[in-house]
Amino acid sequence: MKNIMRGSGWMLVFSASIAYAAPAGEGDGISLLGYLFLGFFALIIVSQLVPAGILFFGMIKGVFTRHENKTSQAGAE
Repeated sequence: MKNIMRGSGWMLVFSASIAYAAPAGEGDGISLLGYLFLGFFALIIVSQLVPAGILFFGMIKGVFTRHENKTSQAGAE
């Protein structure tokens, strides 16, 4: 019984601390650190789009160009 009361006391303390950590509804928006965080991930995405675009246009160029088949006639001497 003593352990149950001790456990329920700790649960009461922890649930109250979560309520104190909740925002007070200030509504200030995103801070400078938030913008830097989003900008960093935007930089990562853009830096991966450049090689992807190069590969894509190379693939399209390879599909639509004609290749001449050069057959060797070494056996027809």
